[in-house]
Amino acid sequence: MANDSRVFPARLQGKKETGGKVEILLLQMPRPQQPVPALFRGKRPRPGLRIYFGPDLEGKIVEVEGGGKVHIYLEAQGDLRQTIEQRGHIPLPPYIKRPDEIEDRFRYQTVYARKPGSVAAPTAGFHFTPSLLERLRQKGVYFFTITLHVGYGTFAPIKTNDIRKHRIHEEYVEISPETAASINKLRKEGSRLFAVGTTTVRALEFSALKTGQVESLQTWCNLYIYPGFCFQVVDHMITNFHLPGSSLLVLVSAFAGKEKILAAYREAIEKKYRFFSYGDAMLIL
Repeated sequence: MANDSRVFPARLQGKKETGGKVEILLLQMPRPQQPVPALFRGKRPRPGLRIYFGPDLEGKIVEVEGGGKVHIYLEAQGDLRQTIEQRGHIPLPPYIKRPDEIEDRFRYQTVYARKPGSVAAPTAGFHFTPSLLERLRQKGVYFFTITLHVGYGTFAPIKTNDIRKHRIHEEYVEISPETAASINKLRKEGSRLFAVGTTTVRALEFSALKTGQVESLQTWCNLYIYPGFCFQVVDHMITNFHLPGSSLLVLVSAFAGKEKILAAYREAIEKKYRFFSYGDAMLIL
């Protein structure tokens, strides 16, 4: 099982009416006639502030929250999503110290990415190539996809002393009736489920919270998995090495056990594995 969400060019660079430079990171795929949450980088955001991203795209701040978060209403001369595809930049992680390039629109994606909506890639899937997927199919492996649009909140560091008090933002998840039925049938027959990435794990376990079976859904997910969580769907997981202090590291610790995860990270550091988006992966059995 893997997440087929596609990263969209969510970073917009614009100017205020005074000429001051502004950068907006959209936190969700915008919808026409509706404001969208975003992160604001610039001086003094305020309700009513207009920002110009080009001759065919402008925005107006309608609400200001703390921590640089705003809600912005976007207007385009043509189709809004197509205009953002043209004007926007791929939101590369901050530890990649260079501007985005054209090829990042292809490289910062999984090969099976289909549905635009993420502001960060489900990076465990970077390790799969078309030829590897074909080899798996030849071995009789069923490959299904679900959708969870990865948001900024997934990577927000845990700042509470008690990890149970941390809250993660909602992310949109979609599982088709056909996929849910196929997974439940195979599980009933004794097949083991490998989840590619923590986002896939969250989507599947969220869908099974009420019945223990994978349910078809189209809704928002705010499931936060930490030690003590009862996994009902996922048997094995493929995932990257994650940032310390992140909810992702807490999730894999809940899945494999804290001591095993810490031992794996000690070995990774000792042997100089690469971490984060373009880094190494591990298989947790």
